[in-house]
Amino acid sequence: MITARDDRRRTFETVPAGVEAMTWWGRAWVVALEERASDAARLARGRTYAAEGHVDAVTITPGRIVAYVRGSRARPYRTELALPAFTDAEWGEVLETVAADPAALAALLEREVPESLAETILPGPGEPAARCSCPDVGRPPCKHAAALCYRAARLLDEDPFVLLLLRGRGERELLEELTRRNAAHAAREQPDTTPDFPGVPARAAVARTALPPLPAPMAAPVAPGLPPAYPADPAAPDPLALDQLATDAGARALALLATGEDPIAGLTLWQDAVRLASAHPTAGLTGVARTLYRDLARATGRTTTDLARGAAAWRQGGLPGLSVLDEPWDPPAGPFDRARPALLAAGRGPYRPDRNRLTAGNRQLRLSREGLWYPYESRLGDADWWPSGRPSTDPVDAALRR
Repeated sequence: MITARDDRRRTFETVPAGVEAMTWWGRAWVVALEERASDAARLARGRTYAAEGHVDAVTITPGRIVAYVRGSRARPYRTELALPAFTDAEWGEVLETVAADPAALAALLEREVPESLAETILPGPGEPAARCSCPDVGRPPCKHAAALCYRAARLLDEDPFVLLLLRGRGERELLEELTRRNAAHAAREQPDTTPDFPGVPARAAVARTALPPLPAPMAAPVAPGLPPAYPADPAAPDPLALDQLATDAGARALALLATGEDPIAGLTLWQDAVRLASAHPTAGLTGVARTLYRDLARATGRTTTDLARGAAAWRQGGLPGLSVLDEPWDPPAGPFDRARPALLAAGRGPYRPDRNRLTAGNRQLRLSREGLWYPYESRLGDADWWPSGRPSTDPVDAALRR
């Protein structure tokens, strides 16, 4: 059975488009961070990162917003915004305020922040606190934290229960407690009222001679739901592996329901393992995530480094990106032959050709069969090549991406 406490973790794979907060509480969230920022240039860079989609999936738990933010390096940074969760006593005051005020309760059910709670639940002085795994040691927030703040504001716009989750309570438990308190208020206001519910005798209800028509089929959901929380029992299967499989099964089921086709039916064992691993950025892996990488690598007969490199290539370009990593090939004359003079004219050469690859020092471009140039990089003197940016049809543009 899923308890109310199980909904104290939400992950948003996609965030509503844009970086401009649309609601007054979303703008208040952004203002709280901007007012304590000492470097306007960092904020501007963070805003650009947010607009360009550098913020990956966002996870909300009591007191924390966590996401991986892609910067100038191949591996993303783990970025966190912290907001103190309320104590039980503070939550008691908040719940009583809402339950006793019909307008506040109605606003919350309409997914709006009641103005009576503004000073209580919105960030106060010095909030939210920002932390990031990037090497920027200046006064926070860094540009990655600023990018996460702008994207988080769009989540708050869409659903104020995200803000309440940050303060420590999930949506289900809040609504259950508000229902109980609201009923208690109503009972105190009308203690002598006995409801008169119309009904029919049970014998008459079950004596139907014909069944009603079946309802129309339900429409397919817009997105798969979140999997249930799994117990942290040492004897149980790995909760992360179960969560990963349940999430993946939900996404595949939705695709089958909507299109009648399985989007991963043609993948090999190695390709499917890389696809699963790509959902977990290699920077800042938790212990259970490292276990997932180890098990996937063992099942495919590869090393965890091979799997991490493959996952980076998948995030770079999906299955075509993984093919570029694994399969050198001989391209026909034409775009490949014109790439070297173009790179040299742009001051990016000279590049040495080898099959579908052009190499200059620790930089490399790989041409895919679809005509895209994928940038790679390695340490100087080391042939350990890693994907370093998004692909482009223009080799000069791809050479500049990191």
